[in-house]
Amino acid sequence: MFLLRRTVDNARQLAPSLRAMSSKGPLVDLTVDNDGVAIMTLQRPPVNSLNLDLLKEISNSLDEVAKNKSKGMILTSSSPTVFSAGLDIMEMYKPDMKRAEEFWTTLQDVWFKLFGSNFATAAAINGHAPAGGCLLSMSCEYRAMVGGKFTIGLNETALGIVAPKWFMDTMCQTIPVREAEFALTTARMFTVDEALKVGLIDEIASDKSDAINKCKGFLKKFDRIPPLARSLTKQKIRDAPIKNLQKNRQADVQEFLGFLKNPKVQQSLEMYIQALKQKAAK
Repeated sequence: MFLLRRTVDNARQLAPSLRAMSSKGPLVDLTVDNDGVAIMTLQRPPVNSLNLDLLKEISNSLDEVAKNKSKGMILTSSSPTVFSAGLDIMEMYKPDMKRAEEFWTTLQDVWFKLFGSNFATAAAINGHAPAGGCLLSMSCEYRAMVGGKFTIGLNETALGIVAPKWFMDTMCQTIPVREAEFALTTARMFTVDEALKVGLIDEIASDKSDAINKCKGFLKKFDRIPPLARSLTKQKIRDAPIKNLQKNRQADVQEFLGFLKNPKVQQSLEMYIQALKQKAAK
């Protein structure tokens, strides 16, 4: 991951929040409905920006789903307008390097557990899903997104950031490679209709409840499929990206830490944070 240029000029194209001073209640709500489906709800106001604490709770919740052998899992958000705004920029600004390393390795863990899960997964996307929010949804097997003015995509290049290879691999597993290349290089944020057309999402929902019901409909397709056959098939299809990160995991961490140590990067992050504050003050 490398910061290049145009950071401030493009500050409005990404919307991660500054780290909240405190969070009331759990950051992740995990429930199992009467059908045996686990519903994981991200609830870190205002926009579910992915800081270390939230990532740890997601990771632990994924472990719980695997341990309890639920029929499947649906990932959604408590926010009415944002699924997740992506990585919390305050984890990267003037960081404690030990915390930064834990932050990145925890993000890797979340991806391994979600992308490579042996249980079926679906995302009920009930709001905007840029960057890391898009990554979480793409890591699921199925996506239903609420219609309206919401957008979804990996738009890191708008801030001069090159997405990690495993982010790219996840998008290439979801939409055609040519479409992924064009989207990644142009920082494209897809409208709901555009996302459906390209295959970034599978269905459009009228609201969050409808999105969850559509996800349940997807999970129900596996009722008559032997679970082991389903999970092994999924994992074989997703094997190459997983093995690639496993092989290069430490190098990926060091690349991220090197990115944070770059003075120009920190200067750009500071300018970006100031731009966000000025925008919030208007």
